[in-house]
Amino acid sequence: MALAAAGLLLFLLPLAGLIARAPWSQVGPALVAPETATALGLSIFCSLSATGISLLLGIPLAVVLARTRGTLRRALRALTTLPMVLPPVVGGVALLLAFGRRELIGAPLYQAFGIQIPFTTAAAVIAETFVAMPFLVIAVEGGLRAMDQRYEEAARALGAGSWRVFTRVTLPLLRPTIFSGAVLCWARALGEFGATITFAGNLPGRTQTMPLAVYVALETRPEGAIVLSLILLAVSLAILIGMRDLWLGSP
Repeated sequence: MALAAAGLLLFLLPLAGLIARAPWSQVGPALVAPETATALGLSIFCSLSATGISLLLGIPLAVVLARTRGTLRRALRALTTLPMVLPPVVGGVALLLAFGRRELIGAPLYQAFGIQIPFTTAAAVIAETFVAMPFLVIAVEGGLRAMDQRYEEAARALGAGSWRVFTRVTLPLLRPTIFSGAVLCWARALGEFGATITFAGNLPGRTQTMPLAVYVALETRPEGAIVLSLILLAVSLAILIGMRDLWLGSP
């Protein structure tokens, strides 16, 4: 119990310090400030977009990881989980060297279509997807490994094809796991800083998400940074609680 209490305090004390030092008289004006609304809206848009892309790409990747065996599985899992342990700034540099205008993927895109990805809103979405998708993949892979595969085998025995088994049997059984993985993915994307500022920059209205706005305010207006942190904390808690009640129901 003592160790558990110490662990709980490690989470509670920083939040208590943030709330205790908050200039509550400035919360109202900060909420209606145009720059706050812009940064918050951009954060929600980019994080939800990153979560949607992660669901689209991450669930099939998790299926491959769960169904693969041997050395190939270990190699794929290492590559998939690498962004979880890689410093975010290093990830941003890697993205910049891959999607830059003269780099591996960016050069053909720019030459053929005139598309320049770095320092755009799309770059912010890509950066958040890069660092957040592994959380979804690992969660769904674990759910697939724990799932009773006899349901899938029974559906195949009754004549269902692979796609029908996946959509009618596998996905419904994985619903709680997919939801929890998506929430983790979204939370990580919402708080992403290092890869975003390196790959997408800190351009107000285009790439300046709330974490970047907090960083800028901390250098010039510490009280403003506290207010923005409170707003981001409140939004995160509200969405997490609301999504839990919507998808899983009240406990």
